Amino acid sequence: MLAFILRRLIQAVIVMVTVAFISFMLFQYVGDPVVSLLGQDATPEQIRDMRAALGLDQPFVVQFWHFLVNAAQGEFGISLRQGAKVSRLIAERFPATLELALVAAVMALVIGVPMGVYAALRRGTFTSQVFMTISLLGVSLPTFLIGILLILVFSVHLGWFPSFGRGEVTQLGWWSTGLLTAKGWHHIVLPAVTLAIYQLTLIMRLVRAEMLEVLRADYIKFARARGLTDRAIHFGHALKNTLVPVMTITGLQLGGLIAFAIITETVFQWPGMGLLFIQAVTFADIPVMAAYLCLIALIFVVINLVVDLLYFAVDPRLRVGTAGGH
Repeated sequence: MLAFILRRLIQAVIVMVTVAFISFMLFQYVGDPVVSLLGQDATPEQIRDMRAALGLDQPFVVQFWHFLVNAAQGEFGISLRQGAKVSRLIAERFPATLELALVAAVMALVIGVPMGVYAALRRGTFTSQVFMTISLLGVSLPTFLIGILLILVFSVHLGWFPSFGRGEVTQLGWWSTGLLTAKGWHHIVLPAVTLAIYQLTLIMRLVRAEMLEVLRADYIKFARARGLTDRAIHFGHALKNTLVPVMTITGLQLGGLIAFAIITETVFQWPGMGLLFIQAVTFADIPVMAAYLCLIALIFVVINLVVDLLYFAVDPRLRVGTAGGH
């Protein structure tokens, strides 16, 4: 177990250093932060002094080392567009993105797993075919189109939900949440549904495929021969083993929800990190872009590590293989 964790930690460090290097290269090849700070009318002396103040006159290796040290402390400098510390901007926007991703993930799990189980146990029925058709639409339609259609129907024509913003939020220390207010829930419904649809259909199809495969396994046949009820077989044996790979995919998809909420946040003007990143790309705000890339990579690495550990704990075959030196 310890060797397994050490290997994963080493891999995580390598990934983070690689992402940090890519982020650092943005400073070298995407725009000039000195010109962005001083403007086009800056004199050569002002440019030289600013480059020295920012450490840009030092060797490449030294600059990268300073970048790594600062990034490890969560410091990425000052936003070129907003003139504020990047760490503060990220801290202000992160709660909105995380809440949106968590609500979308819960929706996808709560709806997708039962739909997948039903489609597997009742395959060939009309309802099952409807579920599969819906899943094809969910996988095929782009996220921005789903968001626009939801706004058109539920905001413009029916007027049930607001089309933009986060609504009323409550401050819990430095954390801001809209999940403690009615207006906050009212605002999060449409963006969360938009973000959840693709994940929901993916989970549904995965659960259906895994459930069908498990139901053909020998131990299910033995369970039937022992006279167990269909309910005990389906939910006590089949579903339990079906959820092992689903747990892995769901964990990784949570990272994907956080990373790829950019489109949803842009469509609904949700004040999260995705919208901040889009604005940073538009204005070539390199410190914000670099911080976003490093944070998303860290989220993926942490989630992947947690999922690996859970998978290691749930599946005894991995523990046996590790103990045997495989």
